[in-house]
Amino acid sequence: MELQIAPTVEAAPIGETSPPKELVAWSLEKFADRRMVITTAFGMEGCALIDMYARHDQSVSVVYLDTMFFFQETYELRDRLVERYPNLEFVNRGTTLTPEQQAKQYGDKLWERDPDLCCKLRKVDPMRPVLQEADIWITGLRKSQSKSRGQIRVVDWDWQYQVLKISPLATWDRKQVWEYVKANNVPYNALHEQSYPTVGCTHCTKPVAGASVTDYSREGRWNGKEKTECGLHGDGI
Repeated sequence: MELQIAPTVEAAPIGETSPPKELVAWSLEKFADRRMVITTAFGMEGCALIDMYARHDQSVSVVYLDTMFFFQETYELRDRLVERYPNLEFVNRGTTLTPEQQAKQYGDKLWERDPDLCCKLRKVDPMRPVLQEADIWITGLRKSQSKSRGQIRVVDWDWQYQVLKISPLATWDRKQVWEYVKANNVPYNALHEQSYPTVGCTHCTKPVAGASVTDYSREGRWNGKEKTECGLHGDGI
């Protein structure tokens, strides 16, 4: 399916229940002169969001944090997205701390002994300079993803990073995301069809028995631990 680029942006009044496409158009018009960045871990939501922004004739940076522990399927998806959306700039701002350096400094298999520290080193710390260079942060967060995300707003101030945070998909459920992906032939991670509701690092992500592409849960992340979030989105989110 050929990607249709919108030549202009016509922004409608927006609110908490505005459709994602309207929120995307509004954000591009409202903040056309501000530093905007989309961040993604290449989950299904992020892929749908990337497609929505790519349909406008405006260049937006898409930043991802390569933890050096990505699944091969994630790297393959990244390459497909880069090819599909040449009008977007995909930038890796992941850590330069190699797994070998981390093991030498913090001990082997840190993700098992102290997953919070591992996430801090490989995700949270690298994200700080990214958002110091941005005014507007676009995310694929949804309210129904978890209890801790239930209170997110489509437009909010992020106190952790001191940026305006916009989550156009906040009110959608996973089925709506999947329907958009299929209807628009959006590339997505093949692991979603192998019972992975979400896909993170290889050491900390497991399949969830019986999970389909329309299911979403945090069960497969940090399996056997109470941890369900990496810390990128603040306390508990």
